[in-house]
Amino acid sequence: MFTGLVEELGKVKAIARGVKSVRLTVAAKKVLQDVKLGDSIAVNGTCLTVVEYDANCFTADVMPETVDSTALASLQIGSKVNLERTLSIGDRFGGHIVSGHIDGIGIIRAKDNNDNAVIVKIEAGSEVMRYIVKKGSIAIDGISLTIVDYGQDWFTVSLIPHSASATTLGFKKTGDVVNLEADVIGKYVEKLLNLDSAQQKFKTSAINMNFLEKNGFTL
Repeated sequence: MFTGLVEELGKVKAIARGVKSVRLTVAAKKVLQDVKLGDSIAVNGTCLTVVEYDANCFTADVMPETVDSTALASLQIGSKVNLERTLSIGDRFGGHIVSGHIDGIGIIRAKDNNDNAVIVKIEAGSEVMRYIVKKGSIAIDGISLTIVDYGQDWFTVSLIPHSASATTLGFKKTGDVVNLEADVIGKYVEKLLNLDSAQQKFKTSAINMNFLEKNGFTL
């Protein structure tokens, strides 16, 4: 589990492309301080497993499904990436719950200065927008941010100066793609509501407890 608080900016040093998979080597410092083989590191919000490392870099495999469903495929040698280690017991929880499993890819449609803030407008599909609420949380390239406003297929967030300078979102341009992960709490609420709806339909359908008992089913 992650929090969406980026620990450092890494830089892609090497990309080895398979038929559908990718192996990334990323230069870093802070996230390597206590790294071990098999550790998870969020790279632009995507949970990846460390398969090799040295004093300056770590390497992770990106499976075909992850390549297809995230913006990692757009990375090039020299690209900067947001890095975060998994949350440890006793750590302060400063962002929101981030799983590292991407829900969809967004496109930056506008970036506007508003005094000391940068308002970023992002276009997203229904797989993300269904969970968007005003003042709710979202992870953009692994950055925990708050929804300012939204429409049918877009939402905006506000970057404080620190976020603009310490994460990739500060220097990404209009038209660039980003990884999006909606707040997991919204997903659980949706699941519970769907279960409740299904139970209500079962209670009011022709096939109910009385029907089953009359037809020889012992419950």
